[in-house]
Amino acid sequence: MLNCILFFADRSIGMIDHTGFSVTHLEDSKRFYTRVLASLGHIIRREFPEAAVGFGPAEADEGADPGGGFWITQGTPSTPRMHLAFSAKNKEQVDAFHRVALEAGGKDNGAPGYRPQYHSGYYAAFVLDPDGYNIEAVFHEPD
Repeated sequence: MLNCILFFADRSIGMIDHTGFSVTHLEDSKRFYTRVLASLGHIIRREFPEAAVGFGPAEADEGADPGGGFWITQGTPSTPRMHLAFSAKNKEQVDAFHRVALEAGGKDNGAPGYRPQYHSGYYAAFVLDPDGYNIEAVFHEPD
């Protein structure tokens, strides 16, 4: 059952400015997300040692949060675990996201492929992060 969907989307959508997860082991999650999000062109934008890490595009858009749009914070993970979809620029980024996430210790929760139950052209991959959050990379193929 899907409990929550949040989109870490580009600023053109303008719906969500930033979001994040509380994680059990900040340093482990930092290593995981640094590798995984690099496959989508994101870097660490801001860090508060032993407390929080913010990720965002390597080149932030004007007016964007300089700390990034996705944060991990040291704490108790939410129950039930949340789902978060990261935007990909193409299918190759989705494939790379999945591959890198598995190499970094994530667990497969849906191999890269089309998900026509959502809409035609919905190409995505799903992985469980070290705390069990269901993360996704998605590319919306143009009609």
